[in-house]
Amino acid sequence: MVHVYNCHPYASQQIVQVEQEPGLVCCGGGALFVVTTGGCKVEAYSLDLPGCPLICRFATMGTVRSIQHSNIGDYLVTIEEKNSATYLRAYTNWRYQAEEKARVGVRLLGHLLRGASQRGGAQMEIIEIPLSERPVAVACCSLTGDLLVGCDKTLVLFTLRRQNQQNLQNVQQPSNTQLNSSQSRDQSTHQNGSFLDFERSAILHVAGTKPKQVALCAGYVAMQADLEVLVLKLDTTPEAEDLDESLEAPRNDQADDQTDFLLIPRHQELLGERAKDCNVPITMEKTGLEDGGRNSFSYVLFRRFTPDYFQGCSVEETHLHSLKLHPLFTSQSPVDEPTCVFCFFSLPTAGYLYSLKGGVELLSAYQYPEKVLEAVLTDHLLHVVTKSALQCFTVRCAAVAARFEDPYIDTTMRACPPSALEVCALRMQLFIGLRSVCAYGRHVILLSTADTEAPEESERNTQRRSLGSHRSCHLALPYYRMSGLSVSDVMARNRPQPSDPHSHNPGFLFYLKHYLLEETDQHLSQEAADELIDIFSQTEPSQLINVCASPTMINVNPARTLRILQHLEDTTGVSVALTITMATMLLRLDDLSQYTQLMERHAEMVLVYGFIEEPRLLLQGGDTNIYPTALTQQMVKSQPGVLVAAMVALHENNKIDLKQVDVMFKVLDCEHSLQVDFWEAMLMASSQDAVIQELLFRLSSVYIDRLMQTSSDKLQHKPIARRSLKSADDLINSCTHYGALYPWLTVLSPPHTTGSQHQEAFYKMQSLLCGPSLSVTSVTPLLESLSENNVWGFSLHLLCATRRGQYGYSIEQLLDRCPQAIIAYANHHLQDTHMALWWQKLLPELCSRTRAATDNSILLAALKETLVVVAMETSPAEFLELVPDDGTASYFLPHLLTCSQRHLLA
Repeated sequence: MVHVYNCHPYASQQIVQVEQEPGLVCCGGGALFVVTTGGCKVEAYSLDLPGCPLICRFATMGTVRSIQHSNIGDYLVTIEEKNSATYLRAYTNWRYQAEEKARVGVRLLGHLLRGASQRGGAQMEIIEIPLSERPVAVACCSLTGDLLVGCDKTLVLFTLRRQNQQNLQNVQQPSNTQLNSSQSRDQSTHQNGSFLDFERSAILHVAGTKPKQVALCAGYVAMQADLEVLVLKLDTTPEAEDLDESLEAPRNDQADDQTDFLLIPRHQELLGERAKDCNVPITMEKTGLEDGGRNSFSYVLFRRFTPDYFQGCSVEETHLHSLKLHPLFTSQSPVDEPTCVFCFFSLPTAGYLYSLKGGVELLSAYQYPEKVLEAVLTDHLLHVVTKSALQCFTVRCAAVAARFEDPYIDTTMRACPPSALEVCALRMQLFIGLRSVCAYGRHVILLSTADTEAPEESERNTQRRSLGSHRSCHLALPYYRMSGLSVSDVMARNRPQPSDPHSHNPGFLFYLKHYLLEETDQHLSQEAADELIDIFSQTEPSQLINVCASPTMINVNPARTLRILQHLEDTTGVSVALTITMATMLLRLDDLSQYTQLMERHAEMVLVYGFIEEPRLLLQGGDTNIYPTALTQQMVKSQPGVLVAAMVALHENNKIDLKQVDVMFKVLDCEHSLQVDFWEAMLMASSQDAVIQELLFRLSSVYIDRLMQTSSDKLQHKPIARRSLKSADDLINSCTHYGALYPWLTVLSPPHTTGSQHQEAFYKMQSLLCGPSLSVTSVTPLLESLSENNVWGFSLHLLCATRRGQYGYSIEQLLDRCPQAIIAYANHHLQDTHMALWWQKLLPELCSRTRAATDNSILLAALKETLVVVAMETSPAEFLELVPDDGTASYFLPHLLTCSQRHLLA
């Protein structure tokens, strides 16, 4: 099972540059339609071209209250108001209005026009669709282009036709929802001798509820009231069948007798055939336009909600919204019928997704984190908007369609997630003043607006205020980023008025601070960088350090900036980060003497605190693209110890990781000197076991590599250019991972001389092997390439063997190479559980080697020391068994006497 958290599904964002304030939006046919505020002009923008250029604009005949687009037929349908009357109009061939000067034809439904429409649609036409009731909502079928109009008491269905002067033809349109704009345009305007029209095909009389939204798809009709959703299925039956002319649901007559009471409807969910018990009577009226049959309908889904007043919500806040019927096609779908059809609707706090074909089923219930204004369903995601955020949820439509197409999809070779799988909430993106959302293909379009107030309210709300602006100023960031403007352009648009030169918009300042924090290769010009310094020196002087540290400010005037920083220091007092920033400016001016004075103003550890406050004074860039600043390069020469301490502090404060430090030292060309000093300092400071083990391995590799360079006299790597910051003695005294050398090592190895860097590496490697932390198994492969013929290799190999518990082997190696160290070795290691090795291994080896050696003075001395220990630890009987039977018993008699006396005393 895979769960996705905090996933942002958008690849890019952009703002459509409209000329007038938008009021309503819809999309389709590769275009975004914007109704300007006031509602009497429509602008169309291309969604398929970069920058969303304007396609055309045209005036409407009234104020637009609702607008929808149909891919099939490429027409727009609007509900308009004019002179207190409401009209339903369809706009065809609207793309001919690119120049806003083309002729426009206006006609009634079913009436032909002389001229353009007879010649194949060479001009935009406005079709007046008369209705006996006031239209409230409208919807277009994405498969057929048919039109559904919701009125106060009826649902009127219009069939899209292609007509000419001789006859009427059904529109032969492909049912694929992926029809592109060019195909739609060709079919609607370039068939000679034909034009689009509508025929009223069915009227459904609705009693007991008032439609507020409607939806139409693949023969399904959905309507939504304040707290009710009803879905019907329209069917065409043979005319010969004797069917009832209407299908009415049972009514609750008690409601008419209780008009003096406020009745709260009870919650109800009726699926499939049970939906006819919903108490919403539907009557179908004949229109006389049926083609060889008659229409009928059946109830599919009904759901009624009861408002939850206990959550402090008003009645207006509990209304349903965002009704949608959504088809889904698969590879085996018929060309004129989708595999599945889904119904979605939403309350302000929860959304509901139903599958309609093959049995009605609730697929998913969405719980929103806050009140949702509008939602839009696509094949794979549900997009919802609140007042200040856009959030996405996963949908299971594809899983339902896959299982509908292949019920046995789950095999050992492939699988499909269950359709009832819990939905996943994806990342929430903040915006300012969101109002609505719509979707087309891979595009999600948001409409937002800033709050405005009357001029007379300005004085009264000055204190309250663009306070609120500081709380929500971060919401301006997405708009600045999507505007496509450069920082210089944004600053030019946000310059304050001459009457108040120090006032800057909080959202603008937030954008600038966010921009300065971004790791980018773009550098501001000197003019723009100096202007930024001026902005923050006037508004937020405390941010000047962060501003100067930004990599985008590399071209700032250092002398001018230094004066501003000095003024800030005079005003606010001395701070270490400010001192370092001023020193950086002096470095750009090549004033090394003043630079040195400033850097010596504070103690080394105090300087480290300054770098923790603003790491970009040392390092800029991100991830593996990190690079050192000019200050860092100077500190390599003048203050390497401070630089190493600062890097350790940054790592321990999670400001940088080891990989980034490696990149930095590689750029500085300090991989074999200062980088090793950093690792040694990190080993002293770090408490993370994983980091410690990594550092131990790296240091072991370096120390062994340095010894191999000396032993082979083939300097395949860069030689050490400088002494280490810490000697071996320093590390032993200050770092617990470096252990004090075993006593026998001082006998085995030559005296330590601090003048040799390679001797230092040997000493440090010995100390690591004597310490408690280094894993011997990790360094054993590194030592395989180091020869045992010299003292360094022999010593380190012997240390590893001892750490692995190979004492017998180590005793033999010492007796072969350095017998004078054997007693010191035995005194240190052959204790406690290993005491028996004195007489089981060491004594027999010394006896045999003493007899065989020509010059056995060292061996005899070691044998005497061994016999002293054996006589103290064994009984007389045990000691006698150890005495050789080759006639040298007299040599052992003094030690036997000592053993016997100790035994008698015990």
